[in-house]
Order: sequence, then C-alpha cells, then structure tokens
Amino acid sequence: MYLEIVSPEAILFSSEVDAIAVPGEHGEFQMLNNHAPIVANLKEGMVKIHVHSQQHLELNDLNGLLVPHVDDDKILTLQINSGTLEFNDNKAIVLAD
Repeated sequence: MYLEIVSPEAILFSSEVDAIAVPGEHGEFQMLNNHAPIVANLKEGMVKIHVHSQQHLELNDLNGLLVPHVDDDKILTLQINSGTLEFNDNKAIVLAD
C-alpha cells in the first residue's frame, strides 16, 4: 500500500509501506494492504509505519521527525497532535498536525 503523511509545512513521508498503525479517536488501529475504505479522525499519539526495508528511504530529509522504533528497524514512528486519515484503493493519506 502507499502512504503519504502531510503536515501544514511539508510532505513528511511518501512511500510504499507494509502497514500503518494510527491513534484513532477510539483507540489505535492498524491498516494492511486491501483494507476497506475509511475516513477517521486521529488524536494525539504515535503513528507507526511498517516498512519492508529502510534502504530506499532518506530519513535525513525528514528533519528528524520520523524515528526508527527502538526494538524494530522496520518500524518508523511519528508523533502527531491530531489529524485525519483517508484510506482508499490501497492509498493512505494522513493530514497531521
């Protein structure tokens, strides 16, 4: 699936991923490839991005906002204050504050 995370200042992340876990208003939930279409509000918390490998990612371009998880280098984390998620046709867009 394809993930794009956008803030008011810039595009924070744009790449193919294996899965994404987000802090929904009613608890954290995860989406995998071929997830049903959804629009959801997000609350303050950690977005967890599961990547197949970091070889194709340029983390230096992200100004330190995306951080590899301490226990698993295939998980990148991003702290958000709030946001909105839209998932449709294997493309997830997170508008993050």
